[in-house]
Amino acid sequence: MHPFQLGIDVAKAKLDCALRLTSGKFRHKVVDNTPAGFKALDSWLAKECATTLHVCMEATGTYWEAIAEHLAERPATTVSVINPAQIKAFGASQMVRTKTDKADAKLIAQFCAERTPVPWQAPTPAEKTLRALVLRLDALQTMHTQESNRLEVARESVAEGIAKHLTWLDDEIARLSKAIRNHIDNDPTLKDKHRLLDSIPGLGERTTAVLLAFLAEPARFGNARQVAAFAGLDPRQHESGSSVRGKPRLSKVGHSFLRKALYMPAMVALYRTDWGKLFRERLAARGKPPMLIIGAMMRKLVQVSYGVLKSGQTFQPELHGA
Repeated sequence: MHPFQLGIDVAKAKLDCALRLTSGKFRHKVVDNTPAGFKALDSWLAKECATTLHVCMEATGTYWEAIAEHLAERPATTVSVINPAQIKAFGASQMVRTKTDKADAKLIAQFCAERTPVPWQAPTPAEKTLRALVLRLDALQTMHTQESNRLEVARESVAEGIAKHLTWLDDEIARLSKAIRNHIDNDPTLKDKHRLLDSIPGLGERTTAVLLAFLAEPARFGNARQVAAFAGLDPRQHESGSSVRGKPRLSKVGHSFLRKALYMPAMVALYRTDWGKLFRERLAARGKPPMLIIGAMMRKLVQVSYGVLKSGQTFQPELHGA
């Protein structure tokens, strides 16, 4: 166990840091969320003699990535990136009533000391580039849908400007799609993993790129259930005694972008592929409603993707009754 634990509450502009000492007491420090702030944090940690350190922070947005990568390169330092729902639940268990950045940093440090979460592995440069590309492409596609809807009801005075913006979006989406393909093709590791994912019926080019961006290294997950939980696709049940029998639902405590990317591929797999049709018929015969079947296929797709990446073997239809 590390003698020091550092909890960081991350914001766009600053980092609220709480260092738990070996005595159980805390030291607090606020630094800018910039390279200069990272150096100030290093100097403060050296002053506190925190040479062996376990750092924890929440996975909120993208503002945590730079400091996580910086600290992961620090000697004798373990970095863990935690699902915010875990910190919220831990705070409730500790009867925490105060909600400030300083209090949140202290709570994260306490969680780090008591739960010893698993280490976070930094993505490779190729993965980080691919993530940036697929996220940008998704943002432009969302913008295209919004502008298309506006154009349908736009007055003549603004319609021309919207039409020009749509033309620019079409060109930029095509450019980004090509950049994603070239990036994957030019990286031997990503190209081989793309070949594996491309063998799964139901997955298209864009979904494969998203899965590569976030699940390219299966060693980051212990098993397929952990991958499903990462995407928030694990089932959540609510039962109590003999009278409360809630319907199973997706937990949705995970990566919303992955869930969004898997919805349409799940529909394609269920209705246009042999293995998906068998999967749908099997669940329907057990009385499962359509929305539950769609969620189950989304979970199945991410688990099968993990399986082919981990095994290094392409999709085997006979393993799925097809």
